[in-house]
Parts: sequence; C-alpha cells; structure tokens
Amino acid sequence: MLEQLSDLVKQYGNEAVVNNNAVPNELNEGVMDEASTSIFSGLQKIISEGGADKIGELFQGENAGSASNPVVKQLTEQFSGNLGEKFGLSGDAASGVAGGLIPKVLGSLIGKAKNPNDKSFEISDIVNSLSGGQGNSSVMDAIQKYGGQFGLDQNNDGKVDMSDAMAAVNKKGGIGGLLGKLFGR
Repeated sequence: MLEQLSDLVKQYGNEAVVNNNAVPNELNEGVMDEASTSIFSGLQKIISEGGADKIGELFQGENAGSASNPVVKQLTEQFSGNLGEKFGLSGDAASGVAGGLIPKVLGSLIGKAKNPNDKSFEISDIVNSLSGGQGNSSVMDAIQKYGGQFGLDQNNDGKVDMSDAMAAVNKKGGIGGLLGKLFGR
C-alpha cells in the first residue's frame, strides 16, 4: 500500500511541493516520501490507539478530502510538524505544503477505495496493511459500531456480532465484500 500511496503523493505533489518556492528543489523527493510515510504511519497510529471507528467514518463519509475531517486534520498537523523537524521548513511553509497535499491524497485514496470500478485500492487491503495483518479486532469493533446502520444484523437480533459478521462474509463474498458493505461500496 505504501507504494500506491507514494504514487498518489507524486500525483498531487507538483503543486504542493515541486512548484512551491518554499520547498527547495533538493528537498522535493524527501518531502514527498515523508508525506507517504506520514499518512501511512498516521493511519496506523490511529488504528493502534483504538481509532478504527475514525477510519470507518473516514471511509463512510464524503469529506475524506476536507481539512475539517478529524483524521485529515490530525494527519496534516503530524506531517506539517515532521516537515519542520526533518527538513527545517518554516511553520507557514510546512502548513502550506501539508494543507495542500494531505487532504487531496486522502480524498483520492478514499475515493478510489470506495469506487467499485477502481481496483487500485481495495478497502480490505488498506485495513489489512494498516493493521499489519492484525486488524481483525479493530475491524470487528468498527463493524459492531456501524454494522446496524448498514444492514449487517443478519439474524435480526438487534445487535451485530460475530455470527452476523460471518453470515455477511459468506453472503457478500469474503471479508472484502463485508468491508465494502460496511464502508459503503
């Protein structure tokens, strides 16, 4: 996923980084690499701190590219701080780069993941990659929290639990189908 994320950063990095006079040309590649790493590690950190519901909301909503989205805001601030520390960019320059890059990259990432015709980012692959292959409990927490809203109460007992999840997995074609249903694909 990191390589695919790097491709998105390069796609949106021209305006925010390469054509930005506040970023010396010799730092362009490093800044874009840092953007990819910051997004990936930031999302991992959110999941590891029990924020799977935040990631679920990011995928569910339509504001993944908005600076007002709490996840986007957190990742933008983190990246901005990293630019100051690692590359010596001023606060204004770092904020400008981060604000011009992170919302666009996340908006595109989520848009691609939610688009059934775009196979470049699969929700299940993203969740698995971010959780290091250990994300099932976090994913299950998100399923339990949001599952009722998405018709995942397969046995109509008023709660979403493992039996509902397994029925949905079997019915929807594996964990990718379940996550697609959960996150609106």
